[in-house]
Amino acid sequence: MTTLLVIAKEPRPGRVKTRLTPPFTPREAATLAEAALVDTLRTVAATPARRRVLVLDGAPGPWLPPGFDVVPQCAGGLDERLAAAFAGCDGPALLIGMDTPQVTPTLLTVDFADCDAYFGPAEDGGFWALGLAHPDPELLRGVPMSTPTTGAVQRERLAAAGLRVRELPRLRDVDTVGDAEAVAAAAPGSRFAAALERLGAAVGR
Repeated sequence: MTTLLVIAKEPRPGRVKTRLTPPFTPREAATLAEAALVDTLRTVAATPARRRVLVLDGAPGPWLPPGFDVVPQCAGGLDERLAAAFAGCDGPALLIGMDTPQVTPTLLTVDFADCDAYFGPAEDGGFWALGLAHPDPELLRGVPMSTPTTGAVQRERLAAAGLRVRELPRLRDVDTVGDAEAVAAAAPGSRFAAALERLGAAVGR
């Protein structure tokens, strides 16, 4: 079975979702980040997996459900941190972030029987998921992160390695208020949607 990796930051004010301020305060933005993380972790907990790992920048809090191993993120750029997350796996692994609370167990239930990799493109040009049948950190090192071409470069890196890639649906990350509203609409029953509705009413949105 597949190891499921979640790479995340501890939802502390001023460290997460800074592009949501304003209209939200840093504390409110952290509340939204925590809601997204909780939705993501609950989905991962409900997905069949060999192992569930939270690769965390910060310290775990009461938002962490049981059944997860917690490992610290290494130093360096995001490409190095993603590479290190895969380096800790000894079998098939699928990595996601904390910015797609609309994700479902169905999307995360992958089968590498007829492919070598899974790639989940994001609306902003990045990617929300990457799965490798045989994790190789070198597939990520040197990929420029947080740019409009990040996803294309990573996808080309997989192809250049001769991997058979299966694409996952395109999803939207939560970066801006517009993203948050669109994601909440796509997952109306989520903790994230409830938090956004509550906080949005408080700031008069």
